[in-house]
Amino acid sequence: MADILGAPWWRTAVIYQVYPRSFADANGDGIGDLPGIRGRLTHLRDLGVDAVWLSPFYPSPQVDAGYDVCDYRDVDPMFGTLADFDALVAEAHRLGLRVIIDVVANHTSDQHPWFVEALAAGPGSAARERYLFRPGKGTNGEQPPNDWESVFGGSAWTRVADGEWYLHLFDPAQPDLNWRDLEVRGEFEDVLRFWLDRGVDGFRVDVAHGMIKADGLPDVGPRKQVRLLGKGDLPFFDQDDVHDIYRSWRKILDGYPGQRIAVAEAWASTYERLARYVAYDELHQAFNFEFLRAAWDAVELRGVIDQCLASMGAVGAPTTWVLSNHDKRRHVTRFGGGEIGLRRARAAVLLMLALPGSAYVYQGEELGLPEVLDLPDEARQDPIWLRSGGTEPGRDGCRVPLPWSGDAPPYGFGPASSTPWLPQPADWAELTAAAQDGDPASMLALYRTALRTRREHPALGQGSSEELEWLPAPAGVLAFRRAGTPSLVCTVNLTDAPVDLAAAGVRVTDAPLLASSAVASGMLPPDTAAWWSVAG
Repeated sequence: MADILGAPWWRTAVIYQVYPRSFADANGDGIGDLPGIRGRLTHLRDLGVDAVWLSPFYPSPQVDAGYDVCDYRDVDPMFGTLADFDALVAEAHRLGLRVIIDVVANHTSDQHPWFVEALAAGPGSAARERYLFRPGKGTNGEQPPNDWESVFGGSAWTRVADGEWYLHLFDPAQPDLNWRDLEVRGEFEDVLRFWLDRGVDGFRVDVAHGMIKADGLPDVGPRKQVRLLGKGDLPFFDQDDVHDIYRSWRKILDGYPGQRIAVAEAWASTYERLARYVAYDELHQAFNFEFLRAAWDAVELRGVIDQCLASMGAVGAPTTWVLSNHDKRRHVTRFGGGEIGLRRARAAVLLMLALPGSAYVYQGEELGLPEVLDLPDEARQDPIWLRSGGTEPGRDGCRVPLPWSGDAPPYGFGPASSTPWLPQPADWAELTAAAQDGDPASMLALYRTALRTRREHPALGQGSSEELEWLPAPAGVLAFRRAGTPSLVCTVNLTDAPVDLAAAGVRVTDAPLLASSAVASGMLPPDTAAWWSVAG
């Protein structure tokens, strides 16, 4: 953990995302839990990360795996108790790890007491003002109030018994809150204080771009509106008034010791609009989805890196870098799968960790886990799968429980007699943490070495420059220098052929400080990244 009195820890932190259902199961019910996470925190300490981010663990009907919350001040019994949470935070802090938790503020569960009250209270009531209820169109109000579509598919509106409709940008079990209502704002300010008082070091803000909707709730027009996410203007996302919320939250965070932070899960149509979420008086970080979405292409990656650094630098904020998360296909598979996907994944993490800013690691990527593409239909639980009628696979494939040890499922995820909530592949024995531990050629060893080097090298980690210098390189190769004494050069070959670094003009003074695969005689193999130390 960085010195609280020193440079802001979050500007260069590596933060590890834990998806609680799938991390570690202590009680043998097949579902991960807080005691299971606590028992595996030494894995994260040894990995070398600075903080752990927990996806939701609140009481929930679990329609959307916990992102449908019915009580923001407690722990769902499936995950444990508040005492278990307090013990986890205490142990994490003892090990030098900070703890960030999700806050799901765009919507609640339809079983939240507020929504239950709103249904009972009827049209025009104060209880309904906390949500977005509207009369329908048509002769008898039988049509939705507008043409908005759910991110999970279908209409974003559901009609209730008295004829009114309520908005849900996700599942019908996740009604959107009305953030123009002062009671809603006050409630969540109190929720933040509740968890800050329990010692959390920050929050990841779910759907941070969605909490304010355009006045009048105008139609969008185009269909398949989810395709406009992060690419076009939508009246239910990234509205200017949302920034008033985060200015008030920043004041709360700044009122606590220890540099508490908030991270925006935000989609915006331009880099400049995304940067508004991390202005000096708003949130501290915003997820960089453009880097995650970039193709394995040198020109595209360099363009994304330059644009991200420029836009965030303009407001004095660090850039974040992320390759996978609980909503996206794992990057080993996204980069081609099999051996080529693994090579590219090894290269990608060295590229990511050499860039200025903060990095996020999704659980299991340090083991090289691929997306599980062949889950049985009956095992899938994602509402995207269910609402699409089975035409969209959803996100279950990146949420399969982790393999810790052993030759067969459940691979130490829980007791040998337990059955994980999603089935694990039969061929994951070589990917377990135990199988990779001590193997210098493993993905786990690469992550451990990279994170240790990032922390120790003068050009990286704490105190590193917020800039980088691009170096001349042949087509399909990225090379840049990070300032320090000594400086550090990262070279990435994104082509399908070896590259002679010396012939390309890349200065090589020593053997690689760290390489994602063997580098011989100055030749960088295909789909490979290497860190090179140079005089400086």
